[in-house]
Amino acid sequence: MRYSANHKLETRERLLRSSAVSAKKSGFSAVGVDGLMKAIGLSGGAFYSHFSSKDELFASIVERELGQSMARLGEDQDLDRCLRQYLSMAHVESVDTGCALPALGAEIARSEDAVRQQAENWICRLQQSWAQTLGSDSLAWAILSQCIGALVVARMLATPDIQRTVLKSSYDEIRKQIADLRT
Repeated sequence: MRYSANHKLETRERLLRSSAVSAKKSGFSAVGVDGLMKAIGLSGGAFYSHFSSKDELFASIVERELGQSMARLGEDQDLDRCLRQYLSMAHVESVDTGCALPALGAEIARSEDAVRQQAENWICRLQQSWAQTLGSDSLAWAILSQCIGALVVARMLATPDIQRTVLKSSYDEIRKQIADLRT
């Protein structure tokens, strides 16, 4: 059976999408190649016609996911709206569609230098975008770190009321830091 010219690209895209969801939900190292391929209805052997290794797939996931985060967070000049969306229960509950940093940060940290460098490039672009909006490099780093940390902590907790408290406290403190900067 002949496939369309776009079949390989479409399959690669499905694999990237499905693998990113799996990685953010369960951790990338927790699922093998066979499991990743089974999720899109293909055999494990077909994997190698798309990626040379699982590490190459992870690098592609990091590139894709952080690029999407940058598009959502870095290009929007309404920082307050970004903060409200990021520090929300909807984001806590949407691991598979949310920012990759809280979900994959530890795995990125354990990855090869090329993946870590790629992540650094995207994170620095986001920080620079926020620094330009805020007029402060250090506050942009602090807010970025606090947002990611608050989301990690909120996701670790079992009680929704405490999760909301973590998110609201972080949001309120960030707003105070921004207000202090502008006065």
